[in-house]
Amino acid sequence: MIRSSEYSHGEFMAGPNLISIQRLSKLVGLPTAPVIIDVRIDEDWGADPRLLPASNRRDYHHIGEWQSELEKRSIIIVCHHGAKLSHGTAALLRSFGHDAISLEGGFEAWKDDGQILLPAAHVAKSALWVTRHRPKIDRIACPWLIRRFINEKAKFMFVQPDQVEAVADRFGATPFDMPTGFWTHRGDGCTFDTMVEEFNLNTPALAKMAEIIRAADTDKLETSKEAAGLLAISLGLSRQYADDREQLEAGMAVYDALYRWARDATDETHNWAPAK
Repeated sequence: MIRSSEYSHGEFMAGPNLISIQRLSKLVGLPTAPVIIDVRIDEDWGADPRLLPASNRRDYHHIGEWQSELEKRSIIIVCHHGAKLSHGTAALLRSFGHDAISLEGGFEAWKDDGQILLPAAHVAKSALWVTRHRPKIDRIACPWLIRRFINEKAKFMFVQPDQVEAVADRFGATPFDMPTGFWTHRGDGCTFDTMVEEFNLNTPALAKMAEIIRAADTDKLETSKEAAGLLAISLGLSRQYADDREQLEAGMAVYDALYRWARDATDETHNWAPAK
């Protein structure tokens, strides 16, 4: 449960049943992040069809229908200015038994604060993806990025390399990390770089992760001191798991940890030596 009263620091204080932009930005990308629901009206959506990370757009008129589909997790409601629409939707969700609060200032405040916003055109195609089987680095890192920042419900299919395009066509999936196509390497970058760029996920933490992933995935270990470790862990996971889906789930924890390091702990060192 997320309540503003739980946070005593001024930067997080927002008021009853509200969450500040600063607090929500710290939760985005974490495995325990709240559900974010955008309830802006069509006019406001049409003026700026972008979304907060990992958010879903819902019609508040039909709240009685879709509220039953929600998991029992904390919910953040976002409207245009964080006023009557988000407050009313959150209050109604609470009457249904959900833990729902509003984003202070709404979409406009989030935008004005320079927080990341996703292009809706790409998000709309993010539910089902397909790539080559036996993933190593990019094909685990990209699903992590998608699930944590784009679409937490996204599904991933790992198939024989020569079947990727056919499977994509038959099942309406988006191919990624293949020799050709939109979601692939560009120049010296890897597919993770492409997704960070196209989804507008320009944060220092993700840029640091991209540097490490790129070096490990393109055999340029000398460009990042952490890349050799990521490569070793990735190859170890590929030997440990025969099932690609199990490997993906195990890899999610690796990239969760790498993200927290890149965001919060790059200056921390460890240098303990026993007493002589």
